[in-house]
Amino acid sequence: MGLERTLIIVKPDAVQRGLIGEVLARLERRGLKLVALKMMWMSESLAEAHYAEHREKEFFSDLVRFITSGPVVVGVVEGPNAIEVTRTMMGETNPATSPPGSIRGDLALTISQNVIHGSSSPEAAQREVALFFRPEEILSYERAIDRWVAG
Repeated sequence: MGLERTLIIVKPDAVQRGLIGEVLARLERRGLKLVALKMMWMSESLAEAHYAEHREKEFFSDLVRFITSGPVVVGVVEGPNAIEVTRTMMGETNPATSPPGSIRGDLALTISQNVIHGSSSPEAAQREVALFFRPEEILSYERAIDRWVAG
């Protein structure tokens, strides 16, 4: 069980409701480390690339319209089993069936406005992280520790 990285997006509904800190704090309290973070207004072309796997589905345009409707906070979290841990913490896509204690179970009400996105697999995480961050924008805690020790 090595370290993994996964993309997270705090969606426009959560940003508008002032839930950025709550969502990030939950991930950090669990032990995941934020290694990249930025607030942005996602362009339509970036949203379409991000949701490319859903392009042929009838809800594709709704996904793109929603994720581009307001600012988002995009980040990379790192930790042992980060993808599965993040997905479990997020809860089900449908907040109504998401367990209490999960981010969506506690903070979201609808499928379309469900607070957070997290990569679904190692392959998806790699592709998604590369869409939003250049390699030099992603920090390494190991490198920082080496610098402090060498100090």
